[in-house]
Amino acid sequence: MKKPVVRKLRCAVYTRKSSEEGLDMEFNSLDAQRESCEAYVASQKAEGWVLVNDRYDDGDFSGGNLERPALKRLLADIEEGLVDVIVVYKIDRLSRSLMDFAKLVEVFDRKGVTFVSVTQSFNTTTSMGRLTLNVLLSFAQFEREVIGERIRDKFAASRKKGMWMGGVVPLGYRIENRKLLIHEPEAATVRMIFERFVKVGSATVLTRDLVKEGVRTRRGRLVDKGFLYKLLNNRVYVGEAVHKGTSYPGEHEAIVDRTLWDKVRSILQESPRTRAAHTRAQTPALLKGLIFGPTGCAMSPTHTKRHGRLYRYYVSQAVLKHGPEACPVRRVSAAEIESAVVGQLRSILCTPEIVVGTWQAAREQIDGLTEAEVRDALEQFDPLWDELFPAEQARIVKLLVDRVDVSADGVDIKLRVDGLAILYHEVAGIGARARNAA
Repeated sequence: MKKPVVRKLRCAVYTRKSSEEGLDMEFNSLDAQRESCEAYVASQKAEGWVLVNDRYDDGDFSGGNLERPALKRLLADIEEGLVDVIVVYKIDRLSRSLMDFAKLVEVFDRKGVTFVSVTQSFNTTTSMGRLTLNVLLSFAQFEREVIGERIRDKFAASRKKGMWMGGVVPLGYRIENRKLLIHEPEAATVRMIFERFVKVGSATVLTRDLVKEGVRTRRGRLVDKGFLYKLLNNRVYVGEAVHKGTSYPGEHEAIVDRTLWDKVRSILQESPRTRAAHTRAQTPALLKGLIFGPTGCAMSPTHTKRHGRLYRYYVSQAVLKHGPEACPVRRVSAAEIESAVVGQLRSILCTPEIVVGTWQAAREQIDGLTEAEVRDALEQFDPLWDELFPAEQARIVKLLVDRVDVSADGVDIKLRVDGLAILYHEVAGIGARARNAA
Protein backbone atom coordinates (compact mmCIF):
# COMPACT_ATOMS: atom_id res chain seq x y z
CA MET A 1 0.00 0.00 0.00
CA LYS A 2 1.43 3.36 -1.08
CA LYS A 3 1.61 6.29 1.34
CA PRO A 4 -0.28 9.39 0.20
CA VAL A 5 1.94 12.13 -1.19
CA VAL A 6 2.02 15.07 1.20
CA ARG A 7 2.26 18.48 -0.51
CA LYS A 8 5.11 20.58 0.78
CA LEU A 9 3.97 23.89 2.28
CA ARG A 10 6.64 26.59 2.35
CA CYS A 11 6.38 28.48 5.62
CA ALA A 12 7.69 32.01 6.18
CA VAL A 13 8.11 33.22 9.76
CA TYR A 14 7.41 36.95 10.22
CA THR A 15 8.50 38.78 13.41
CA ARG A 16 8.14 42.41 14.48
CA LYS A 17 9.00 44.66 17.44
CA SER A 18 7.75 48.25 17.78
CA SER A 19 10.79 49.73 19.53
CA GLU A 20 14.54 49.28 19.25
CA GLU A 21 14.89 48.68 23.00
CA GLY A 22 16.60 45.35 23.63
CA LEU A 23 17.34 44.62 19.96
CA ASP A 24 21.07 44.77 20.65
CA MET A 25 20.82 41.86 23.12
CA GLU A 26 22.19 38.46 22.13
CA PHE A 27 18.69 36.94 22.45
CA ASN A 28 15.98 39.51 21.86
CA SER A 29 12.22 39.61 21.30
CA LEU A 30 12.54 38.86 17.59
CA ASP A 31 14.58 35.75 18.38
CA ALA A 32 11.98 34.61 20.93
CA GLN A 33 9.15 35.04 18.41
CA ARG A 34 11.11 33.16 15.75
CA GLU A 35 11.98 30.30 18.09
CA SER A 36 8.29 29.75 18.96
CA CYS A 37 7.24 29.93 15.31
CA GLU A 38 9.96 27.54 14.13
CA ALA A 39 8.97 25.05 16.84
CA TYR A 40 5.36 25.23 15.63
CA VAL A 41 6.42 24.64 12.02
CA ALA A 42 8.50 21.63 13.15
CA SER A 43 5.43 20.20 14.90
CA GLN A 44 3.60 20.30 11.57
CA LYS A 45 6.30 18.46 9.65
CA ALA A 46 3.95 15.54 9.03
CA GLU A 47 1.63 17.96 7.22
CA GLY A 48 4.45 18.89 4.84
CA TRP A 49 5.40 22.21 6.48
CA VAL A 50 8.95 23.36 5.76
CA LEU A 51 10.70 26.62 6.59
CA VAL A 52 11.90 28.94 3.82
CA ASN A 53 15.49 30.09 4.06
CA ASP A 54 14.77 33.83 4.12
CA ARG A 55 14.17 35.74 7.39
CA TYR A 56 11.50 38.41 7.68
CA ASP A 57 12.32 40.44 10.79
CA ASP A 58 11.16 44.05 11.35
CA GLY A 59 12.85 45.56 14.40
CA ASP A 60 11.83 49.06 15.55
CA PHE A 61 8.80 49.29 13.23
CA SER A 62 5.23 50.15 14.24
CA GLY A 63 2.31 47.84 13.45
CA GLY A 64 0.14 50.86 12.69
CA ASN A 65 1.12 50.89 8.99
CA LEU A 66 2.56 48.66 6.28
CA GLU A 67 5.74 50.67 5.67
CA ARG A 68 8.11 47.95 6.88
CA PRO A 69 11.03 46.59 4.82
CA ALA A 70 10.75 42.93 5.84
CA LEU A 71 6.96 42.93 5.34
CA LYS A 72 7.42 44.42 1.88
CA ARG A 73 9.91 41.66 1.01
CA LEU A 74 7.46 39.07 2.30
CA LEU A 75 4.61 40.47 0.19
CA ALA A 76 6.90 40.53 -2.85
CA ASP A 77 7.77 36.84 -2.31
CA ILE A 78 4.07 36.03 -1.92
CA GLU A 79 3.36 37.71 -5.26
CA GLU A 80 6.15 35.60 -6.79
CA GLY A 81 4.51 32.42 -5.45
CA LEU A 82 7.40 31.56 -3.08
CA VAL A 83 5.37 31.28 0.16
CA ASP A 84 2.38 29.10 1.09
CA VAL A 85 1.97 29.75 4.83
CA ILE A 86 2.82 32.79 6.99
CA VAL A 87 3.59 32.00 10.62
CA VAL A 88 3.46 34.73 13.30
CA TYR A 89 3.67 34.68 17.09
CA LYS A 90 0.53 36.86 17.43
CA ILE A 91 -1.76 38.42 14.85
CA ASP A 92 -0.80 41.95 15.88
CA ARG A 93 2.76 41.20 14.71
CA LEU A 94 1.40 41.42 11.16
CA SER A 95 -0.73 44.52 11.78
CA ARG A 96 -2.53 46.49 14.48
CA SER A 97 -4.84 48.16 11.97
CA LEU A 98 -8.10 46.60 10.77
CA MET A 99 -7.88 48.41 7.44
CA ASP A 100 -4.28 47.35 6.81
CA PHE A 101 -5.01 43.77 7.82
CA ALA A 102 -7.92 43.65 5.37
CA LYS A 103 -5.47 44.63 2.62
CA LEU A 104 -3.09 41.85 3.67
CA VAL A 105 -5.88 39.24 3.77
CA GLU A 106 -6.91 40.29 0.26
CA VAL A 107 -3.38 39.59 -0.97
CA PHE A 108 -3.24 36.27 0.92
CA ASP A 109 -6.57 35.10 -0.52
CA ARG A 110 -5.65 36.09 -4.05
CA LYS A 111 -2.39 34.11 -3.92
CA GLY A 112 -3.81 31.17 -1.94
CA VAL A 113 -1.66 31.88 1.12
CA THR A 114 -2.80 31.04 4.66
CA PHE A 115 -1.47 32.42 7.94
CA VAL A 116 -1.14 31.00 11.40
CA SER A 117 -0.76 32.59 14.83
CA VAL A 118 1.01 30.14 17.13
CA THR A 119 -0.57 31.61 20.30
CA GLN A 120 -4.10 32.24 18.93
CA SER A 121 -5.81 29.19 17.46
CA PHE A 122 -8.74 29.77 15.09
CA ASN A 123 -9.88 28.82 11.61
CA THR A 124 -10.55 31.67 9.19
CA THR A 125 -12.47 29.40 6.80
CA THR A 126 -15.54 29.62 9.07
CA SER A 127 -17.69 32.62 9.93
CA MET A 128 -16.91 32.19 13.63
CA GLY A 129 -13.18 32.14 12.88
CA ARG A 130 -13.42 35.38 10.86
CA LEU A 131 -15.43 36.98 13.68
CA THR A 132 -12.75 35.92 16.16
CA LEU A 133 -10.08 37.41 13.91
CA ASN A 134 -11.91 40.74 13.65
CA VAL A 135 -12.41 40.88 17.41
CA LEU A 136 -8.72 40.22 18.04
CA LEU A 137 -7.72 42.87 15.50
CA SER A 138 -10.13 45.39 17.01
CA PHE A 139 -8.50 44.92 20.39
CA ALA A 140 -5.05 45.17 18.79
CA GLN A 141 -5.99 48.49 17.16
CA PHE A 142 -7.56 49.70 20.42
CA GLU A 143 -4.36 48.83 22.28
CA ARG A 144 -2.26 50.72 19.73
CA GLU A 145 -4.46 53.83 20.03
CA VAL A 146 -4.38 53.70 23.85
CA ILE A 147 -0.58 53.42 23.80
CA GLY A 148 -0.46 56.39 21.40
CA GLU A 149 -2.64 58.49 23.71
CA ARG A 150 -0.51 57.57 26.69
CA ILE A 151 2.67 58.56 24.85
CA ARG A 152 1.13 61.88 23.75
CA ASP A 153 0.00 62.64 27.31
CA LYS A 154 3.46 61.84 28.67
CA PHE A 155 5.05 64.02 25.99
CA ALA A 156 2.75 66.96 26.82
CA ALA A 157 3.43 66.63 30.55
CA SER A 158 7.19 66.52 29.95
CA ARG A 159 7.08 69.61 27.71
CA LYS A 160 5.14 71.50 30.38
CA LYS A 161 8.05 70.79 32.71
CA GLY A 162 10.40 72.25 30.10
CA MET A 163 12.07 68.95 29.23
CA TRP A 164 13.64 68.27 25.83
CA MET A 165 11.67 65.45 24.16
CA GLY A 166 13.79 64.80 21.10
CA GLY A 167 13.69 65.92 17.50
CA VAL A 168 16.12 68.00 15.46
CA VAL A 169 18.58 69.70 17.81
CA PRO A 170 18.52 73.47 17.14
CA LEU A 171 21.69 75.19 15.95
CA GLY A 172 23.60 76.39 19.00
CA TYR A 173 22.81 73.41 21.21
CA ARG A 174 24.01 69.86 21.76
CA ILE A 175 22.43 66.90 23.55
CA GLU A 176 23.92 65.39 26.69
CA ASN A 177 21.98 63.05 28.99
CA ARG A 178 18.78 63.94 27.10
CA LYS A 179 19.21 67.63 27.91
CA LEU A 180 19.98 70.65 25.73
CA LEU A 181 23.33 72.23 26.47
CA ILE A 182 24.78 75.31 24.75
CA HIS A 183 27.37 74.63 22.04
CA GLU A 184 29.22 77.94 22.18
CA PRO A 185 30.71 78.13 18.64
CA GLU A 186 27.24 77.65 17.11
CA ALA A 187 25.58 79.80 19.78
CA ALA A 188 27.82 82.73 18.76
CA THR A 189 26.51 82.36 15.19
CA VAL A 190 22.90 82.36 16.44
CA ARG A 191 23.44 85.54 18.49
CA MET A 192 25.15 87.20 15.52
CA ILE A 193 22.15 86.43 13.28
CA PHE A 194 19.66 87.84 15.82
CA GLU A 195 21.72 91.01 16.36
CA ARG A 196 22.25 91.65 12.66
CA PHE A 197 18.58 91.09 11.86
CA VAL A 198 17.68 93.85 14.32
CA LYS A 199 20.10 96.21 12.53
CA VAL A 200 19.13 95.24 8.96
CA GLY A 201 15.42 94.58 9.45
CA SER A 202 15.21 92.42 6.33
CA ALA A 203 15.53 88.63 6.07
CA THR A 204 16.29 88.95 2.34
CA VAL A 205 19.18 91.36 2.84
CA LEU A 206 20.57 89.44 5.82
CA THR A 207 20.39 86.12 3.95
CA ARG A 208 22.27 87.61 1.01
CA ASP A 209 24.98 88.95 3.34
CA LEU A 210 25.31 85.65 5.22
CA VAL A 211 25.63 83.73 1.96
CA LYS A 212 28.40 86.08 0.82
CA GLU A 213 30.18 85.47 4.14
CA GLY A 214 29.83 81.71 3.76
CA VAL A 215 27.73 81.17 6.91
CA ARG A 216 26.38 77.60 6.85
CA THR A 217 23.94 75.40 8.73
CA ARG A 218 25.04 72.44 10.83
CA ARG A 219 24.63 70.24 7.74
CA GLY A 220 27.01 72.41 5.76
CA ARG A 221 24.42 74.14 3.58
CA LEU A 222 24.42 77.89 2.95
CA VAL A 223 21.66 79.59 4.89
CA ASP A 224 18.45 80.54 3.09
CA LYS A 225 15.39 82.60 4.06
CA GLY A 226 13.47 79.52 5.22
CA PHE A 227 16.24 78.54 7.63
CA LEU A 228 16.57 82.15 8.82
CA TYR A 229 12.85 82.53 9.59
CA LYS A 230 12.77 79.20 11.47
CA LEU A 231 15.77 80.27 13.54
CA LEU A 232 14.35 83.72 14.34
CA ASN A 233 10.99 82.21 15.37
CA ASN A 234 12.38 79.35 17.48
CA ARG A 235 11.47 80.05 21.12
CA VAL A 236 14.06 77.50 22.26
CA TYR A 237 16.65 80.27 21.91
CA VAL A 238 14.92 82.36 24.58
CA GLY A 239 14.85 79.41 27.00
CA GLU A 240 11.33 78.13 26.37
CA ALA A 241 9.79 74.76 25.53
CA VAL A 242 6.82 74.82 23.15
CA HIS A 243 4.01 72.26 22.87
CA LYS A 244 1.15 72.78 20.42
CA GLY A 245 1.71 76.53 20.31
CA THR A 246 1.97 77.03 24.08
CA SER A 247 5.30 78.04 25.61
CA TYR A 248 6.63 76.82 28.97
CA PRO A 249 9.86 77.67 30.83
CA GLY A 250 12.53 75.27 29.57
CA GLU A 251 15.15 73.36 31.52
CA HIS A 252 17.83 74.56 29.10
CA GLU A 253 19.76 77.85 29.14
CA ALA A 254 18.75 80.62 26.73
CA ILE A 255 21.13 81.75 23.98
CA VAL A 256 19.31 85.02 23.23
CA ASP A 257 18.26 87.46 25.96
CA ARG A 258 14.65 88.60 26.22
CA THR A 259 15.36 92.17 25.12
CA LEU A 260 16.94 91.07 21.83
CA TRP A 261 14.18 88.51 21.28
CA ASP A 262 11.46 91.15 21.74
CA LYS A 263 13.20 93.46 19.23
CA VAL A 264 13.25 90.68 16.64
CA ARG A 265 9.57 89.89 17.34
CA SER A 266 8.56 93.52 16.85
CA ILE A 267 10.28 93.56 13.44
CA LEU A 268 8.80 90.22 12.33
CA GLN A 269 5.30 91.36 13.29
CA GLU A 270 5.48 93.99 10.56
CA SER A 271 4.29 92.87 7.15
CA PRO A 272 7.04 91.91 4.65
CA ARG A 273 5.91 94.77 2.42
CA THR A 274 6.36 97.31 5.24
CA ARG A 275 9.78 95.92 6.16
CA ALA A 276 10.87 95.95 2.52
CA ALA A 277 9.84 99.58 2.20
CA HIS A 278 11.72 100.41 5.40
CA THR A 279 14.82 98.65 4.09
CA ARG A 280 14.66 100.54 0.81
CA ALA A 281 14.29 103.80 2.76
CA GLN A 282 17.52 102.94 4.60
CA THR A 283 19.23 102.36 1.23
CA PRO A 284 18.73 105.66 -0.62
CA ALA A 285 18.84 105.83 -4.41
CA LEU A 286 22.29 107.07 -5.41
CA LEU A 287 21.02 109.61 -7.93
CA LYS A 288 17.92 110.86 -6.14
CA GLY A 289 17.67 114.61 -6.75
CA LEU A 290 20.56 114.55 -9.25
CA ILE A 291 19.10 112.90 -12.36
CA PHE A 292 17.03 114.75 -15.00
CA GLY A 293 15.37 113.77 -18.26
CA PRO A 294 15.73 115.42 -21.70
CA THR A 295 12.84 117.81 -20.98
CA GLY A 296 14.61 119.11 -17.85
CA CYS A 297 12.18 117.43 -15.48
CA ALA A 298 13.60 115.48 -12.55
CA MET A 299 13.49 111.70 -12.60
CA SER A 300 12.26 110.02 -9.40
CA PRO A 301 13.28 106.60 -8.04
CA THR A 302 10.64 103.88 -8.10
CA HIS A 303 10.49 100.10 -8.15
CA THR A 304 8.38 97.13 -9.17
CA LYS A 305 8.42 93.44 -8.27
CA ARG A 306 8.01 90.62 -10.77
CA HIS A 307 8.38 86.89 -10.16
CA GLY A 308 9.81 87.55 -6.71
CA ARG A 309 12.56 89.91 -7.95
CA LEU A 310 12.82 93.64 -7.27
CA TYR A 311 13.47 95.98 -10.22
CA ARG A 312 14.42 99.65 -9.60
CA TYR A 313 13.93 102.53 -12.04
CA TYR A 314 14.14 106.30 -12.36
CA VAL A 315 10.92 107.65 -13.91
CA SER A 316 10.47 111.11 -15.45
CA GLN A 317 8.19 113.42 -13.46
CA ALA A 318 6.82 114.66 -16.79
CA VAL A 319 5.59 111.14 -17.56
CA LEU A 320 4.04 110.78 -14.10
CA LYS A 321 2.19 114.10 -14.43
CA HIS A 322 1.29 114.27 -18.11
CA GLY A 323 1.46 110.74 -19.49
CA PRO A 324 3.97 108.61 -21.45
CA GLU A 325 4.11 111.02 -24.43
CA ALA A 326 5.43 113.89 -22.30
CA CYS A 327 9.07 112.71 -22.38
CA PRO A 328 11.06 110.70 -24.97
CA VAL A 329 12.88 108.91 -22.14
CA ARG A 330 10.15 107.61 -19.89
CA ARG A 331 12.28 105.66 -17.46
CA VAL A 332 15.77 104.19 -17.08
CA SER A 333 17.06 101.21 -15.16
CA ALA A 334 18.41 102.39 -11.80
CA ALA A 335 21.06 99.69 -11.70
CA GLU A 336 22.38 100.55 -15.16
CA ILE A 337 22.44 104.35 -14.78
CA GLU A 338 23.94 104.20 -11.28
CA SER A 339 26.60 101.76 -12.47
CA ALA A 340 27.45 104.06 -15.37
CA VAL A 341 27.79 107.14 -13.15
CA VAL A 342 29.84 105.35 -10.48
CA GLY A 343 32.05 103.77 -13.13
CA GLN A 344 32.74 107.22 -14.60
CA LEU A 345 33.59 108.63 -11.17
CA ARG A 346 35.94 105.77 -10.34
CA SER A 347 37.75 106.16 -13.65
CA ILE A 348 38.33 109.93 -13.45
CA LEU A 349 39.22 110.39 -9.78
CA CYS A 350 42.85 109.45 -10.36
CA THR A 351 43.32 111.58 -13.46
CA PRO A 352 45.92 114.39 -13.07
CA GLU A 353 43.32 117.12 -13.52
CA ILE A 354 41.13 115.82 -10.65
CA VAL A 355 44.13 115.20 -8.37
CA VAL A 356 45.40 118.75 -8.89
CA GLY A 357 41.91 120.25 -8.50
CA THR A 358 41.34 118.32 -5.26
CA TRP A 359 44.76 119.35 -3.90
CA GLN A 360 44.16 123.01 -4.69
CA ALA A 361 40.74 122.94 -3.02
CA ALA A 362 41.92 121.02 0.06
CA ARG A 363 45.20 122.86 0.78
CA GLU A 364 43.24 125.99 1.59
CA GLN A 365 41.95 124.15 4.65
CA ILE A 366 44.97 121.94 5.43
CA ASP A 367 48.35 123.63 5.74
CA GLY A 368 51.25 121.67 4.28
CA LEU A 369 49.09 119.25 2.32
CA THR A 370 51.04 117.84 -0.60
CA GLU A 371 49.80 116.73 -3.99
CA ALA A 372 51.23 113.25 -3.34
CA GLU A 373 49.09 112.88 -0.20
CA VAL A 374 45.98 113.77 -2.18
CA ARG A 375 46.93 111.33 -4.94
CA ASP A 376 47.46 108.52 -2.41
CA ALA A 377 44.07 109.20 -0.80
CA LEU A 378 42.22 109.24 -4.12
CA GLU A 379 43.92 106.00 -5.23
CA GLN A 380 42.33 104.34 -2.18
CA PHE A 381 38.86 105.30 -3.37
CA ASP A 382 38.44 102.64 -6.06
CA PRO A 383 39.16 99.54 -3.91
CA LEU A 384 37.24 101.05 -0.95
CA TRP A 385 34.05 101.79 -2.90
CA ASP A 386 32.64 98.25 -2.77
CA GLU A 387 33.21 98.12 1.01
CA LEU A 388 31.13 101.24 1.71
CA PHE A 389 27.61 101.12 3.08
CA PRO A 390 24.93 102.39 0.64
CA ALA A 391 24.43 105.56 2.68
CA GLU A 392 28.17 106.39 2.44
CA GLN A 393 28.15 105.72 -1.30
CA ALA A 394 25.15 108.03 -1.76
CA ARG A 395 26.83 110.81 0.24
CA ILE A 396 30.03 110.65 -1.81
CA VAL A 397 28.08 110.68 -5.08
CA LYS A 398 26.24 113.80 -3.94
CA LEU A 399 29.59 115.41 -3.06
CA LEU A 400 30.96 114.91 -6.55
CA VAL A 401 27.98 114.99 -8.90
CA ASP A 402 26.11 118.20 -9.60
CA ARG A 403 23.73 116.83 -12.22
CA VAL A 404 23.11 113.81 -14.43
CA ASP A 405 21.25 114.53 -17.67
CA VAL A 406 19.74 111.57 -19.51
CA SER A 407 18.83 111.80 -23.19
CA ALA A 408 18.06 109.40 -25.99
CA ASP A 409 21.70 109.74 -27.13
CA GLY A 410 23.42 109.05 -23.79
CA VAL A 411 24.26 110.43 -20.36
CA ASP A 412 25.98 113.70 -19.41
CA ILE A 413 27.55 113.93 -15.93
CA LYS A 414 28.45 117.33 -14.40
CA LEU A 415 30.81 117.31 -11.43
CA ARG A 416 30.91 119.61 -8.41
CA VAL A 417 34.32 121.23 -8.05
CA ASP A 418 33.58 122.49 -4.54
CA GLY A 419 33.01 118.91 -3.38
CA LEU A 420 36.57 117.81 -4.13
CA ALA A 421 38.01 119.11 -0.85
CA ILE A 422 35.30 117.40 1.14
CA LEU A 423 35.93 114.26 -0.90
CA TYR A 424 39.55 114.24 0.23
CA HIS A 425 38.46 114.29 3.88
CA GLU A 426 35.87 111.56 3.24
CA VAL A 427 38.27 109.21 1.45
CA ALA A 428 41.12 109.86 3.90
CA GLY A 429 38.79 109.17 6.85
CA ILE A 430 37.43 105.95 5.33
CA GLY A 431 40.93 104.73 4.57
CA ALA A 432 42.05 105.39 8.13
CA ARG A 433 39.04 103.46 9.53
CA ALA A 434 39.76 100.55 7.22
CA ARG A 435 43.42 100.43 8.30
CA ASN A 436 42.45 100.54 11.99
CA ALA A 437 39.95 97.72 11.50
CA ALA A 438 42.60 95.61 9.80
